Amino acid sequence: MGRLEGKVAVITGGASGIGEGTVRLFVDEGARVVIADVQDAKGETLADTLGGRAVYQRTDVSEEAQVKAAIQRAVDEYGSLDCIYNNAGFGGAVGPIEDIPVDEYDHTMNVLLRGVFLGMKHAAPVMKAQGSGSIISTASIAGIAGGDGPHIYSTAKAAVMHLTKSVALELGESGVRVNCICPGGIATPILKGAFPEGTDDNTVVEGVKPFLAQFQPIKRSGVADDIARAALFLASDDSTFVNGHALVVDGGHTAGRMWSEQPEFMRTYRPISW
Repeated sequence: MGRLEGKVAVITGGASGIGEGTVRLFVDEGARVVIADVQDAKGETLADTLGGRAVYQRTDVSEEAQVKAAIQRAVDEYGSLDCIYNNAGFGGAVGPIEDIPVDEYDHTMNVLLRGVFLGMKHAAPVMKAQGSGSIISTASIAGIAGGDGPHIYSTAKAAVMHLTKSVALELGESGVRVNCICPGGIATPILKGAFPEGTDDNTVVEGVKPFLAQFQPIKRSGVADDIARAALFLASDDSTFVNGHALVVDGGHTAGRMWSEQPEFMRTYRPISW
C-alpha cells in the first residue's frame, strides 16, 4: 500500500517541473490528483498518462475563482481534499530595483504569494470540516537570505514562509497542518529564460545541472524528485506532528560557506592547550 493510499490532492503548477514530479510520485503512492496549471497541452497529456488517477483543471492561481474551482473539482471528482500543494510559480520580475515595472511586480506577487493565499483560503474550509488535511507551499532558499534570487521573487518567498507559520497556528487547532518547502538549486524548466527561445524542457533541465552543482556541499544539482519526496513526507501520515515548518531541501547550500572554500587557517587551526 502506498503512503498516500486513498488520499486526494490538488497540485498547482502540476504540469511540469517540480509539480509534474510530485503529481507522478503522489499517484505512484496511491493518491488521486487534480493537476492545476495553465499549460493545457502538458496538463492534459500528463493526466491521460496517469489514467483515472489524475485529472487536469486549468487554473491561473492568481484568479480566485479558478483556485476555488480546482479545489471543488477535487471534492466533486474524488470526494475529499487531503492535500493541496501550492507549487505554481515562475521567476517573475528581474533586474535592478529602479528598473522593475510596477505591473511586473504585481504579476510576480499575484502568482507567488496571492496564489498561495488563495490555495490556503479555499482549502481551509474543506479540511476544517474533515478535521484533517495538509497544506504545502513552495517557498525557496531565496526567502531565507538575499542573493539567491531576484528581488521580488525572494520577497514573495519570504512572505510564503511567514504566511505558512501564521496560518499553521490557526488551522492546526482544527487538525490541519500547514508547511512549506524551501528548494535550493533545482534543475527544472523554470530556468528556460537562460536558453534560446524554443529550447525544449529536457535540454534546459540537463543544461543547468552542471551550473547548479557548484553551490552546495553535495556536488550535484537538485532535481524535481528531491522536492517531490519532501512533499510526499509532508502530505503523508509520516508527518502528523509537523506543523508550521519550512523544510529546506538544498544540499546544504544555506548551511554556510563550504568547507573547501573557508580560509586555510579555519581548516587547520588547533587551539592552544591551557
